[in-house]
Amino acid sequence: MNAGNDATQPLWFYDFVSPFTYLLLEQHEKWPGFDFTFTPVVLNDLYRHWGQSPAYSVPAKRTFLYRHALFRAEQLGIPFKMPPAHPFESIKPLLLATAVQGDIQFVREIFRFIWREGRDPSSDAAFAELCERVGQPDGPELIKNAEVDAQLQRNTADAIKLGVYGVPTFYLNKQLFWGEDALPMVLYCARTPNWLDSKEVKRISNLPSGLAKSRT
Repeated sequence: MNAGNDATQPLWFYDFVSPFTYLLLEQHEKWPGFDFTFTPVVLNDLYRHWGQSPAYSVPAKRTFLYRHALFRAEQLGIPFKMPPAHPFESIKPLLLATAVQGDIQFVREIFRFIWREGRDPSSDAAFAELCERVGQPDGPELIKNAEVDAQLQRNTADAIKLGVYGVPTFYLNKQLFWGEDALPMVLYCARTPNWLDSKEVKRISNLPSGLAKSRT
């Protein structure tokens, strides 16, 4: 296990519960040519820290979220099948990926099990099958290691320190890029990093709020 993530290197934060993270990973051939460290985090812990409500907690937003994910998959030509229930508990595959420091092939296989085949990885039977598929048949025992859980917590805490508030998130050149639809911006900033230093970008990055902090 690592003590912490190296914030001087490109990082990619993910949680298996996110359909848009799956869609972004399926576009890996379009990513900028950096060696991103794949970093699992607990999305709900990010939400709790920043005081955010999950998108799926609002009924109309939840419906749109699932429709939009399906629409994006169809537009991109990516196989997509929602698992039988969402949200689901993603801690088991997160711990598994943490335990083996999963690379792109490993992480992508887990995402495909969930979002291409429509499987729920939280049940004991499905998780055992997933472990066999990714070559870790001892996975159900492996994730019981306290140090694995501690590493996942460190990953999430480190992400929060960097300002990460959702997944998928690229961390590149000390900047955050959130969402599947942020890929064009990531590519542009990888090619033209001085855009972020432009006068207007700096101005809007430091705008004051026009709302009172509290109302009585």
